[in-house]
Amino acid sequence: MSELGRAMIVLGAILVVVGIVMVVLEKTHLPIARLPGDIVYRGKNTTVYFPLATSILLSVIVTVVLYLVSRWRK
Repeated sequence: MSELGRAMIVLGAILVVVGIVMVVLEKTHLPIARLPGDIVYRGKNTTVYFPLATSILLSVIVTVVLYLVSRWRK
């Protein structure tokens, strides 16, 4: 049970850091979540946003970070 608690604390800390980074990036007015490959449909009463390019970019970044962490642990 101790490992689960530690994992939840680490996950919470990561979420706090990601939230702080998002707030700071928003104040710099960088178009992080509005990349040229993102799909936006604006209808009469609805808006659908599908962040395709943002998802691919985040996937590549997370993959590289996890690869580097796994190489560092060996």
